[in-house]
Amino acid sequence: MRTQRKARVGLQGQGPPVRCMSKSFKTVRTTGGTMGVFHQDTRHFVQHLHPLANALWHATHTFVVHGLPVSTRMTVVRLSGDRLLLHSPIPIHAALRTEIEALGTVRYIVAPSKTHHLFAPSCAAAFPQAALFGAPGLRAKRPDLAALQDLPRPEEKAPWRPELEHLQIEGIPAGNETVWFHHPSRTLIVTDLVQWWQGDLPWQARAYASLTGVRQRLAVARTVRLLVRDRQAFQRSTQNMLQWPCSRLVMAHNAVIEADAHAQLSQALAQM
Repeated sequence: MRTQRKARVGLQGQGPPVRCMSKSFKTVRTTGGTMGVFHQDTRHFVQHLHPLANALWHATHTFVVHGLPVSTRMTVVRLSGDRLLLHSPIPIHAALRTEIEALGTVRYIVAPSKTHHLFAPSCAAAFPQAALFGAPGLRAKRPDLAALQDLPRPEEKAPWRPELEHLQIEGIPAGNETVWFHHPSRTLIVTDLVQWWQGDLPWQARAYASLTGVRQRLAVARTVRLLVRDRQAFQRSTQNMLQWPCSRLVMAHNAVIEADAHAQLSQALAQM
């Protein structure tokens, strides 16, 4: 599905899970039109990998937070030597694990902010050989994740460079989001910094997106704006981010923008 500005709706669809009466796995179609597999016992869709670009894939997971249906996206990056990095992990079921392992060896799992870490433990359990990294401050928030490491600082050499770089968005200590740029595909990967909730959504999600200003266009959600504590630091880091020549914008929630991504991102941030 494409809007006039060619922003692709997340491939998982945005409808609530379809309730199947069969106790076996059954293929169903979401309101977004894509195929998933659903099991009555778990009330979850079984999602699969979809390609975004060369050496870049994604998979999505839909769940409910305080009554709000939310979709979240994991991005899979293949680095040199068939090393894989999993960004913002989702639950890893057997079929998804098989698909990931067919691409290479998972070496790195990244919880990119203090709000995108819910499924990191199960992902780390699925890939015990992988190093688990988290945004600044996440180790204090999740002391149960004994193997969690802080992301390398800018002056330190990260093992995923030069293909992939990350940058912390400063000024929002509640999230400490890190944004990621995949140089070969010119893809910028973010979690909550900017959002655009498109498509046929449940009424709760439509209402939330409208109230936060991310239903009709790409924007910094009002919920994110309220969390800014240092506007100068925020603007400095987002300006540094805009130095990356992104042609694709992958967000954790809902849309993937594949046309005029840099211009739309710049416009969204200019409204701050």
